[in-house]
Amino acid sequence: MSKRALPVTRAENFPEWYQAVVRDADMAEASPVRGCMVIKPWGYGVWELLQRQLDDRIKETGHENCYFPLFIPKSFIAKEAEHVEGFAKEMAVVTHHRLKNVDGKLELDPDAELEEPLIVRPTSETIIGDAFSRWVRSYRDLPLLINQWANVVRWEMRTRLFLRTAEFLWQEGHTAHADEAEAREHTLRMLEVYREFAETVLAMPVIAGEKPENERFPGADNTYSIEAMMQDGKALQAGTSHYLGTHFSKAQDIRYQNREGGESYCHTTSWGVSTRMIGGVIMTHGDDDGLRLPPAIAPRQIVIVPMLRDKPEDAEVLAYCEALQKELSKRVALGAPVRAFVDKKATKSADKRWNWVRRGAPVILEIGPRDAAGGQVTFMRRDHLRDGDKIISTASSREAFIASAAALLEEIQASLFAEAKLRLDEAITPIASFADLEAFFGAAAEDDEAGVAFKGWARVAWSKPTGEALETVATRLKALKLTIRNAPMAQPASVGACIFTGAPGVEEVLIARAY
Repeated sequence: MSKRALPVTRAENFPEWYQAVVRDADMAEASPVRGCMVIKPWGYGVWELLQRQLDDRIKETGHENCYFPLFIPKSFIAKEAEHVEGFAKEMAVVTHHRLKNVDGKLELDPDAELEEPLIVRPTSETIIGDAFSRWVRSYRDLPLLINQWANVVRWEMRTRLFLRTAEFLWQEGHTAHADEAEAREHTLRMLEVYREFAETVLAMPVIAGEKPENERFPGADNTYSIEAMMQDGKALQAGTSHYLGTHFSKAQDIRYQNREGGESYCHTTSWGVSTRMIGGVIMTHGDDDGLRLPPAIAPRQIVIVPMLRDKPEDAEVLAYCEALQKELSKRVALGAPVRAFVDKKATKSADKRWNWVRRGAPVILEIGPRDAAGGQVTFMRRDHLRDGDKIISTASSREAFIASAAALLEEIQASLFAEAKLRLDEAITPIASFADLEAFFGAAAEDDEAGVAFKGWARVAWSKPTGEALETVATRLKALKLTIRNAPMAQPASVGACIFTGAPGVEEVLIARAY
């Protein structure tokens, strides 16, 4: 078997493969601060494109962007009991505003202790709710629709770049509505925005549905998610949308004068996605040669590698490549000008080619003196890089390649989605009993931790138990390292008996091991 661009394959060790992709694709690195990451230019370029296209969709639904403080008074968090309980173990707390030099050592200045500790933003429902209580006076002020792009801190103990870090980037939308029906409709509307965005921009198929009661956002009446299947068969919660009822509005006193002249509490929602989506893209599309980026979020969609030999004809090759880049940049693909780039680094062309393979550039061109002289191009598609062990390259005339470049990028976008969708559809198995569920997943063995055993997901009927009965379900699943991911929005006409209680089922849920 020919050598791959990464030191480890997905089949050998999926977690190590993931780390190798992040490192060798130059996406990010661990920072000196434990659990935090430095997002490098290539990784941040992906985030910028992701952010820009999602931001457009959010604004199309009537939201406006704003910004709220990083620090939240402890008393704000404490107003909503479920909220504080849900986040208490993850909160970073600021207690002093100054340091003091004592015998050459920096120490906390005892005279600079804050009157009230400040929580470093884990999420913003409480401080945004405080603003909403001032901004909303009448039914005429509703609905109030805002969004912010920010960083948040949740003190995770076990971290992994992009997937789970102590600090990460995200957007969080917050809305206030006059009644429950409108708020619920908006919650599901934003879930659909996430689903469409994941599938059309990230080429990442997802299943949208409602989370069970024990997996709800702290303080929410209902939580909905989009769940994506990674290549090791595990689930990744890629985005969530929450109907918060009146819990936060009562805690924050978000009231308005209704049409009848009385006072009512607002119904609120919140919803968000984060840099975790980049981790999802890596694990959905990557192969044993590195990252494969959907063209919609590739900072460089077409990379031109001039084959320079330190000879007089190098100038002609370089001029040919630069002219090609300018022509390609005039084309429009996936709603934006083609992002073409000439790699002029003074390194071997083979090294540059493999660098872009690992980074996942959708199309890579190698241009030598014969290409320049004959008006030709030779290119590789990153989504179809190999036929077995053989690297696939295609020759084309310059004019034909320029004319087909936009369609080629759109074809690659569709190809990556189709490949992932087929894997998702084929790896969801109907299960009729808990014994069958145990047999399907087997013991939570070490090979599953190493990513060797592909299990996929199970789809089962359940009776939607609550309270202690639900805790019992969660405990039984935890023993197998499983969780209920969500109840898909698309449900069958009839449902069998609950695999946990034997009672008549009311819906089907997806069960999986997850990140």
